[in-house]
Amino acid sequence: MNKLKRLAILSRLRANDPNPTTELNYTSPFELLIAVLLSAQATDVSVNKATAKLFPVANTPEAMLALGVDGIKSYIKSIGLFNSKAENIIKTCRMLIEGHQGQVPQDRAALEALPGVGRKTANVVLNTAFGWPTIAVDTHIFRVCNRTRFAPGKNVEEVEQALLRVVPPEFVVNCHHWLILHGRYTCVARKPRCGACLIEDLCEYKDKVYGDTA
Repeated sequence: MNKLKRLAILSRLRANDPNPTTELNYTSPFELLIAVLLSAQATDVSVNKATAKLFPVANTPEAMLALGVDGIKSYIKSIGLFNSKAENIIKTCRMLIEGHQGQVPQDRAALEALPGVGRKTANVVLNTAFGWPTIAVDTHIFRVCNRTRFAPGKNVEEVEQALLRVVPPEFVVNCHHWLILHGRYTCVARKPRCGACLIEDLCEYKDKVYGDTA
């Protein structure tokens, strides 16, 4: 895909949604970190249902630590992998208190040192909580970038690096949100809704699907 097509795609996505953000509910960097940790192999909807009950009770590392592993499990048991996630949350809270004065660090290495936090989670937190020009690549973004040929790659890191190379600076901060929402609601996995797609004429996918777009 050439530069002009990419620019046109990003411009349309921006015009359609000028101020995109995550669908996870949060009011602080710490709440966002916990929500993203919980979202691995889970839907944002299921995470929001759990955190709607959890955060009013504990929305700081100190309060979360006071709940303990079993206390956290009681709030997140409807989410996949809740046992390991509860363990990681407790370990993360302890590290935040002991090493970062209870604050979420604005540092990639420090974030990735937290239990359960990988590159994608760190990118989401840095981008969404702190406005860093990072692009977190999940399964939706990986699919969209390869299917449209916007920034193809063999794995998520290749796609991330491709995006950082080809996305103009003015679009980088919001790019993650536009692409994930596009993959979640339009360029879906089984049957992309090409007939209802905002960028269909710019997309280079060879097997476009038309007809029923519901």
